[in-house]
Amino acid sequence: MSGPLNVVAVVGTLRSPSRTTALAELILATLAAQTETESQVIEIHTLGPDLAGAAEREQLGEKAEAALRAVESADLVIAASPVLQGSYSGLFKHFFDFIAPYALAAKPVVLAATGGSDRHALVVEHALRPLFAFLQAWTAPAGIYLSAGDFDGTTILNPEVYERIEMAVADVVPIAVALAAARQSAAN
Repeated sequence: MSGPLNVVAVVGTLRSPSRTTALAELILATLAAQTETESQVIEIHTLGPDLAGAAEREQLGEKAEAALRAVESADLVIAASPVLQGSYSGLFKHFFDFIAPYALAAKPVVLAATGGSDRHALVVEHALRPLFAFLQAWTAPAGIYLSAGDFDGTTILNPEVYERIEMAVADVVPIAVALAAARQSAAN
């Protein structure tokens, strides 16, 4: 593959600063330590009215449309959401409802979530993974979940988290690099 891996993190947070954004940024930094990347973080709350008021993709504002195109053209996606009512945030789901059919088919995705307690640890398996399975994405086997106790503000304190992120990155980088190289080869 020539050139950096195009990585887009979609963060379903409703405010800044956020623990979920801090987690996504740590995953991006870990990826950048493994391979050359070009990355972008999309915080859903910043899309505001461009996203929230739309019922169809044609109704999206420019900022939301650009964010969708960035995800659709990425080599690798990080999907991170805080847990709200036992699942991902509504705006996070609303965003992915606009993704073009098959745009994420076989695309590598790292799943991550943050919640108030360990009770929500299965949100990755019971909410995020089914959503991305429907979109036919290739999800990294290791999902990443952090509870409030893993943070001091937005600083991640739990050393086990770093190991989990390393595992997810080790799983996904070879797949993402190979697929990006295959796409480049087919385009030439």
